[in-house]
Amino acid sequence: MGAIMAARLTESAEYAHLWSTPALGAVFEERLQRWLDILAALAAAQAELGLIPEAAAGQIAEHARAERLDLEFVAAETRRTSHSTLGLIRGLQRLLPEPAREYIYYGATVQDLTDTWFGLVMRDVGRLVRDDLIRTHKSLLRLAAEHRDTVMSGRTHGQPGAPITFGFKAATWADEVGRHIVRLSEGGERWSVGQLAGAVGALGFFEPRGQELRKLFCARLGLHDPLVSWTSARDRVAEFGTVLSMTAATLARIGNEVYELQRSEIGELSEGTAEAAVGSITMPHKRNPEISEHLDTLARLARAASSVLVEGMVSGHERDGRAWKAEWAALPDVALAAGTAAALAADLVDGLVVNADRMRENLQRTGHRWASERVLAELSQQVGKHRAQDLLHAALRSDAHAADSDVDLVTALASRGVADPADLARWTAAPELATAAAMVDAVIARGTPGVPR
Repeated sequence: MGAIMAARLTESAEYAHLWSTPALGAVFEERLQRWLDILAALAAAQAELGLIPEAAAGQIAEHARAERLDLEFVAAETRRTSHSTLGLIRGLQRLLPEPAREYIYYGATVQDLTDTWFGLVMRDVGRLVRDDLIRTHKSLLRLAAEHRDTVMSGRTHGQPGAPITFGFKAATWADEVGRHIVRLSEGGERWSVGQLAGAVGALGFFEPRGQELRKLFCARLGLHDPLVSWTSARDRVAEFGTVLSMTAATLARIGNEVYELQRSEIGELSEGTAEAAVGSITMPHKRNPEISEHLDTLARLARAASSVLVEGMVSGHERDGRAWKAEWAALPDVALAAGTAAALAADLVDGLVVNADRMRENLQRTGHRWASERVLAELSQQVGKHRAQDLLHAALRSDAHAADSDVDLVTALASRGVADPADLARWTAAPELATAAAMVDAVIARGTPGVPR
């Protein structure tokens, strides 16, 4: 028989690399062992407080190994009992000697286990994404410094406008990425928490030592103590997903700009490509912006999944399976999409090819129209802002030039006597971008958030 194909293309051997990374994959592929580690940590904390025998805690830690479990039995019991973790409990009991079997999952609930795993996932994925964003940010600062004075067309509504520098563009990217680094750093303490709530959150099974137990339990896993049960308070998960989807959206914005500026008729930026890369199987001349394009795809998936997590904030009473079980599907999706985007973006920016000559040529092709903002500012001082705007519009849209959208700005204005030719020559001699350069310098001087200079 042939190999069994993955139900989802994103999980297939051919395409999985587009939707995950080895580091991200490890976070989720080790899920079962992580669950067992959580149960072992709970037993150890309970033994420390004398709630269960120390020998039982030791035996649980020794036998709680994923490779020892009969997964077919666990799955069958899960289906037979219609309970999310009773199959796992009974699978573990088959491995444990008496009386340790009675102390596995002692006083815990499904949500204690899965929410604590979420805390570990949010901690670890958050760190991975943050590390890749730091790499991206450093590369963007380098580009901003190298191209501080590399003049190019600023574009609004997709059309050439007034001049900027590529360093300025890169600085705006860096500034936005930097805010996500801060969000991930600050949010980590809120997201990296455990859950030990018991039946309705009041920890009645462990009365009166529930809070003490939870603190020890969380500490053993490297998580923060939430201080109060959060079975129905899903804002942590929603915030995490939202920050990741925002991060992916920022990276898609960068990718979309590279995607547009790599077009052959613009040719100002391009992705670095491997020698073996094939752009098109039918058009050999093509060099496609594969990474830039994929950043947009990943951002769409991240946004869709994060919306499910926000929906989970509307939950009922002390526990609501409609809310947190939907997270089982959505949280991995947003984590993988945004985490993969962060890794790809770091590679994209690091290898970005900048064509400064083409940037300058494209600016000059506008026939001094790039200087219209400067001319408007100068004329405003002479005849008033709105009067100057009317004069410029009339000159540039006159019947004489209606068929020639590339008419030179100086020629159009001088021919109508709007301004002195000597003044026009001076105003359009070269772009004045001192303020843009100063903003670039400010972003560079601030450096990468959380990284010593």
